[in-house]
Amino acid sequence: MKLSKIASIIDADFQGEDVEIIGINTLKDAKENEISFVSNAKYIKEIKDTNAAAVIVSQNDVDEVPSGCSALVCENPYWSVAILSKYFAPAIEDDTLPSPKIGTNSKVSPKAEIANGAVVGANCTVLAHVYVGANAVIGDNTVLYPSVTVYRDCRVGNDCIIHANSVIGSDGFGFATNNLGEHKKIYQNGNVVLENDVEIGSNVSIDRAVFGSTILKKGVRIDNLVQIGHNCEVGEYSVMVSQSGLAGSTTLGRNVVMGGQAAAAGHLKIAAFSTFAARSGITSSIKEPGKTYAGFPLMDHRQWLKLQAKLARLLK
Repeated sequence: MKLSKIASIIDADFQGEDVEIIGINTLKDAKENEISFVSNAKYIKEIKDTNAAAVIVSQNDVDEVPSGCSALVCENPYWSVAILSKYFAPAIEDDTLPSPKIGTNSKVSPKAEIANGAVVGANCTVLAHVYVGANAVIGDNTVLYPSVTVYRDCRVGNDCIIHANSVIGSDGFGFATNNLGEHKKIYQNGNVVLENDVEIGSNVSIDRAVFGSTILKKGVRIDNLVQIGHNCEVGEYSVMVSQSGLAGSTTLGRNVVMGGQAAAAGHLKIAAFSTFAARSGITSSIKEPGKTYAGFPLMDHRQWLKLQAKLARLLK
C-alpha cells in the first residue's frame, strides 16, 4: 500500500515521497520497497545503513533518519508496527494457489490435509491428522507422524523426522503494549526452516519468525516438549533435551547441548560446542566455545559441583 495510507492507518505524521510498500522488515534486512521501525535505542545506529523506503520512529529519533528515507513519526513506534503488521500478513489459506504436489512413492494418509500451494517431496510418509499449510514445502524421505502441524510458508528439509503433535511455524509470542497496559498482537510474517536430517520429538513448538526465518540447521536433534522462540537459530548438530527452551532471537552455535529444563533468554549468542547441564539458566551471551556450564546464576560446571558439595556439608 502507499505510504500515505500507512501513515493514515497508524496516525503518523508523514513527509516524503508517497511510494508503494510491499512489506515490513528489520532495519538491517529491509529492501527499497519495505518499511521498517525503531522502537529500541540500541538499534538507532542501524538507521543510517538501512535500505528501507521509510522508517517508523518517535519524535526523539526523527533526526536520525537518513535523507532519501521517509520518516513516519508517531508516539509509540512498536504499537504502530503491531497495528500495521496485520495489513501485511498473508492469508492463512489461499484457494487461488495451485493444488498441492505429492512426490513419487510418498504415502499420505487420507486423514491428512495438504493445503493448496504445498509441496511434499518423494518417498515421504505423512500420517493421519497431519496438516501441511499453504506454500509449505516438505523435502524428500521425510516422516511426519500423526497430528504434526506445519504452518504456511514453512520449509522442512530432506530426511527429517517430526514426531506426533509437534507444531512447526506457530506464531511467536509477540505483542506491543501501550501506556494503558493493553496488548496488540504483532503478526508473525516470517517462517520456520528445518534443514536436512533434523529430528523433532513429540509435542515440540517451534515459532515462526516475525520477519525472516527461525532456522534449525543440519543434523539438529530436538527432544520432546521443547520450545524454540521466534527468530532463533539452532546450529548444526545441536541437541536440546526435554523441556529446554530458547527465547526469541537467540542463536546457538554448532554442537551446542542443552540439558533438560535448561533455558536461554532472548537475543543471545551461544558459542559452538557449549554444554549446559539440566536447569541451567542462560542470561548472557557465551563467547568462549567448548565449555560446560551449570546452575542459575550460570557458572562453570566444575565450580557449580564444588558449590553443591560445600552446601551439602553446611547442612550436616
